[in-house]
Amino acid sequence: MFNTVPGYEGTSPEGSGGGFVPPPDAGLPYRPGNPAPAQTEWNIPSISEDTARDALVQYASSKCCYSTKPAETLVFSNLESHNTYRYRLETFTESRSTEWAHELYRGQPVDAYTQPPPAPWAIPAKAPTMFKDATQEIKIPNTAYVKPCHTCTGMGMIPCTKCARCGSKQCWVCNGSRVRAGGESCHHCNGSGRTTCDGCNGTGLNSCNTCKGKGQLLVYIRLKIKWKNNVDDFVVDQESGFPINRVSAVTGKKVFVDKQHMVSPAVGSPDPDISKAAKRLVRQHHAKFASTYRILQQRQTIELIPITKASYSFQEKDYTYFVYGAEHKVYTEDYPAKCCCCTII
Repeated sequence: MFNTVPGYEGTSPEGSGGGFVPPPDAGLPYRPGNPAPAQTEWNIPSISEDTARDALVQYASSKCCYSTKPAETLVFSNLESHNTYRYRLETFTESRSTEWAHELYRGQPVDAYTQPPPAPWAIPAKAPTMFKDATQEIKIPNTAYVKPCHTCTGMGMIPCTKCARCGSKQCWVCNGSRVRAGGESCHHCNGSGRTTCDGCNGTGLNSCNTCKGKGQLLVYIRLKIKWKNNVDDFVVDQESGFPINRVSAVTGKKVFVDKQHMVSPAVGSPDPDISKAAKRLVRQHHAKFASTYRILQQRQTIELIPITKASYSFQEKDYTYFVYGAEHKVYTEDYPAKCCCCTII
């Protein structure tokens, strides 16, 4: 019966999604690595007028009812840089959980009780590429045994649901009355009012889908391994009027990269908010993951995200837009020469 394999008493039922097993080194004190040296280059040159214009032309071309004429003929009055920093902490973790599982028994080896099964964290598994999510399932050795199918209690057959095991069902032509309109005997059911069930061919039973009619299942404990990259970002808001949430969709220039088993909060940033965020997130990640998961590696980066506020005039009216990210994306709320049905994206 379930929950009797030595060392795995209380393993979660199949499909419960529980059964997480903390690693043996869970709860150890936080021991960060050595701080990475601070970078000396923290600036990105401002974009040129040509770059700013090309970005707006491409933006207008991507809109079905925007004219590119304003972008092509505008007159710049100012290009103002509002470069901002994005701090990112990634913690790559491994978690393990166990649950009972079963499969059709076809004569596979039965090894339960032959010797003690290995502990969940003693089972070798090759980690995937660092900072890439992945999963793996392993049949735990020395846990497999055969039992009668729980669906059919070992019979290999289950009652037919179409006829409730009767083998026949009410005739659909005469609705069980045995006669048709006009008082004639129903020819479809030969006047019996019932016809042979097409779900079981009149036997009242069907082959069990769980065991495929074999009556037995191989039951074992399954180890589920999950590798996950847990990411948190912090972006410095320069209060330029640019919606800072849009930064998540672009990339910048990495000016600081530190990858260790466990990192120390980044130091040396010219913006004190970055240093505060690094301390807070490193502390939060350790508190959140170290007690239940195994931390395989951490990576912290600081990106400089270029943001340029472009002011220009077109037909004697003033407008502004933002060019942001290494991709030179554009954000604007007041582009001239657009159809009234268009929405800002």
